[in-house]
Amino acid sequence: MYRFLWRRLPGGTALRLAVVLLLTGVAVAALWYVVFPWLAPRVPLG
Repeated sequence: MYRFLWRRLPGGTALRLAVVLLLTGVAVAALWYVVFPWLAPRVPLG
């Protein structure tokens, strides 16, 4: 699956790596600032 995604990305290796890092950063930021704050009151801790 990762090989398929890697081949679908545009450009050479450097551009592909930059796109992967950018998309990973966007996904982490979305989880950190949107999903986790929404989920925190709904998860019983302790």
